[in-house]
Amino acid sequence: MSQATGLSSRNPFPEGDPDRAAIWEMLVARDITAFVNADWTLVKDDFVENEFYGIDGRRTANPDHWTMGFPDLATYRDEWLRQAQASQATEFAEDLTEAIFRNTVLRDIEISGDRAIAHKKFDGTIALKDGGFDRMLWQTVYHCKRVDGRWKISGFVGYLPNPMG
Repeated sequence: MSQATGLSSRNPFPEGDPDRAAIWEMLVARDITAFVNADWTLVKDDFVENEFYGIDGRRTANPDHWTMGFPDLATYRDEWLRQAQASQATEFAEDLTEAIFRNTVLRDIEISGDRAIAHKKFDGTIALKDGGFDRMLWQTVYHCKRVDGRWKISGFVGYLPNPMG
C-alpha cells in the first residue's frame, strides 16, 4: 500500500507512481471539478458501467444497516447529480472547489494487478453565506479496475462514518 499526504488540489503522488496518480486524478481532481459544476459528462467514462454498484453505509459502522443504495450506475448518477445541483443552489461564503479539496484526503491506495481499493476521506467544513457551515465528515472505499490501460471505478462502499466507530 502506498500513501501520500497533503490537502490541496495538487496530486500528492510522485511521477514514479503513475497508477496511484491516475486514481487520485479520477477520484479527487476530476470528481470535485465535475461535482462543483454538476457536470456528469466529466466523470461518466470513469466507471465500469456493466459492473458498477455502490453500497450506502448510511453513516453507520454497523454493516447490518448498510444497503444496496446504488444497484447500477444510472441510480448513482441520478443521486450524484441531485447532490451536485443542491450544492449549486447553496450560497457558500468561500470557493467551493477549494473548500472540497481542503476537506478531502486520498492517500491510501492498494493495487494488486489490475484491481485497486482507494480510501477517500472527507473531514472539514465549508463556510456558508448565512454564517453557518456545511460539515463534511464521511469516507468512501472505492473499488477500481484497470480497463484497457485506464483506471475506472467498478464500485464502492460509501457514506461511511469517518472515523469508523
